[in-house]
Formats: sequence, structure tokens, C-alpha cells
Amino acid sequence: MNAAHATAQIDLNSDVGESFGSYTMGDDAAIFRSVSSANVACGFHGGDPSIIAQTCRDAVAAGITVGAHVSYHDLAGFGRRFLDCSPTELADDVLYQIGALEAMAARSGTAVRYVKPHGALYNAIVHHTEHARAVVDAVKAFNPDLPLLLLPGSVAAEIARAEGLQVVSEAFADRAYTPEGTLLSRSEAGAVLQDEREVTARMVRLATEGVLTAVDGTDLRVEAASICVHSDTPGAVAMAAAVRAGLEEAGVRIGSFV
Repeated sequence: MNAAHATAQIDLNSDVGESFGSYTMGDDAAIFRSVSSANVACGFHGGDPSIIAQTCRDAVAAGITVGAHVSYHDLAGFGRRFLDCSPTELADDVLYQIGALEAMAARSGTAVRYVKPHGALYNAIVHHTEHARAVVDAVKAFNPDLPLLLLPGSVAAEIARAEGLQVVSEAFADRAYTPEGTLLSRSEAGAVLQDEREVTARMVRLATEGVLTAVDGTDLRVEAASICVHSDTPGAVAMAAAVRAGLEEAGVRIGSFV
């Protein structure tokens, strides 16, 4: 371990509460055994009122921090399609989603502690200034003390910091990176990583050296306070457990950033 770059603590987060009606996405209860933060779907890409409420109750029981996983209004596309909506519409949609989750969280004895955009919205606001500002405006309107969980170097991060919001930088355990430091599109081969040992080694290096390797072999300097393991990735439960075990063996404590 390179002590100069070692991270004493890092958060593990996962996208949860994405089931809908009789359709099941991921094994949230099992994922909760490994992560410290839960990005709870707010009904626009996944989740329905009962699913959201149950996810909040389960998170409280497991001692997991709850965050709002907001998205474009795209239930059919699971929030993975860009929507060319107006900034006003997007800000309203994001504010609506945070408020809905806050109501469910409060009933379960917790609260929304941070916000993380989902899917196409997350990727769009890396570069899309108007949509990035809309997300920031919505979070600021709801509670300016809520951190935003974002990709390092994104336009959204720049705008959020300029508006006085806390930005928490995130890395992805199970996703490949371009040399520019963005996520490789899911339409590309190799975009989703499924080898537990490879993923664990990558995350240990991230936490201890601050480095991730891009698809072309380039080493990227990445400072991240949180690592995401997608709950819908094949083998996600075992992968999350392996990543946590690997980090802890390397001397990195797992804990929420809030």
C-alpha cells in the first residue's frame, strides 16, 4: 500500500429499490450486508410507493444511509435514455422525486441524506450544462445541505460547488472507464465488469493509490469518497461482498460519507 495515497475510509453505495410491482430488480437485502449507502429509486426509473417504503425500512434496519436516486422520467427505459426536456421540467421532476422519497424515509425513521442522479441523467450532466444546473437547482431548493454524489470532473460538480453544495466524488466498481475518465457506454463491449477478483483489485488500488485503469491501459488519477456496485449487475451480491472484504483486508474502513 502506498501510504501517501491510502484512504482511511470509503463509502460503498448501491442502487436499490428498483423493483416495480411484480418485477424484481436486484437483491437489496443481500446487498445491504456489504454497502454503507443506499441510492433509493424514487419512482421515475424504478420503484413504486410500496417498494420505496419497504426499501427505506430495510435500510434503517440494516443501518444504511438513504440517498435519493433521481432520474429522467423514463420508467419504460429504466432511466437509461436521455430526455430532451426543459431545465424547468427537469428541476421540477428532480425536486418531486426527492420529496417523495423524503416522505417515505421519514415514516421509516430516517431521512434523505444525499442525492445521486441515475443512468442517463448521471451521464448527461457530466457535460450537459443546462440539465446539470437543473439538478443542482432542485437539490438546492429542497435542502442546500444535501451532498450530491457525482462523477469527478463533471460539469454538475463544478456548478454544485459554485452554488455552495457539497460534492462527493464517486467511482464505479463494475464499470469500465474511457481514457477521459467517463464511463464506457453500456452499448460497448466490456462496459460492465463481472470478474470479482479483477473488480476487487481495481477498487483496492483506487482506495490505496487513487488510480483506475482505463480501457486503453491508461492510468487515471481518481479521488473518490464512494464506490458504487450496481445491484442489477450479474453476481452483484457476491461482487459487493468481495469488494468490501478486499478493501477491509487492505486496511480501508467502510463507512458512509455523511
